[in-house]
Amino acid sequence: MKPDSATTAATLAEVVDRQLRERGSAARAEKEKAYLKSGLIHYGVSVPETRAVVRSALRGKDLSHDEVLELARLLCAAPTPSVSSARSTEPTDGGSAGHLPPVHERRAAATMVLIQSEDRLGASDADFVEGLLREAKTWALVDPLAGDLVGPLSEKDAGFDPVLERWAIDEDFWIRRSALLAHLVPLRKGRGDFERFSRFADTMLEEKEFFIRKAIGWVLRDTSRKRPDVVFEWILPRAHRASGVTIREAVKRLSSEQREAVLDAR
Repeated sequence: MKPDSATTAATLAEVVDRQLRERGSAARAEKEKAYLKSGLIHYGVSVPETRAVVRSALRGKDLSHDEVLELARLLCAAPTPSVSSARSTEPTDGGSAGHLPPVHERRAAATMVLIQSEDRLGASDADFVEGLLREAKTWALVDPLAGDLVGPLSEKDAGFDPVLERWAIDEDFWIRRSALLAHLVPLRKGRGDFERFSRFADTMLEEKEFFIRKAIGWVLRDTSRKRPDVVFEWILPRAHRASGVTIREAVKRLSSEQREAVLDAR
């Protein structure tokens, strides 16, 4: 990376961090940390406010591919002790004055940077995104990365095909969830590869992990916005294998007759 590119990314990361800390709330930070069972530092900034900070920082900037990745990398990294704030929660996973854990809102901001810069990214960045997914360990970070970033990227770049195939059988359930949720946005819009999603979902249908069960139902529910018959025909013969969580989501947008048929088949 060119020195000026690194400087641009570092400057923007400092701006984003400062604005996030200024908007933070200690009370909100404590609640979010407990709700997410998080070991990260929390500034206590809402998702809409975090998104506003990112939009403001990127406004008028034409970042290169390398600058986008470097900015995301810097935001995901643990902050230096100097940026620790009274508005943030104290580290609880071994962090100390000289070694702090990462910050939840900084990681959320990194995700938003990547999503807003999606037109500069492609399959060659799959390893970078996968690294973020593996570090996330929470739906609050995994879901936007998988659904709002990987989804559109995989639809436009066939280079993601083998990546998703590999993710679908990964030992980490967050990675398997990502393979499912990568289909969410395209299928919601009436496009997407339902055959591939259904193949992934079929192999995971009897998993006990809640976040897998929920993801399957979520994608089926949103697919049924445009193609309810496709969802009905897929879930009906599998209703006896699917969890209650999956079924409840899958039938929400089906007709009353289709819903009753699926519930009876359980």
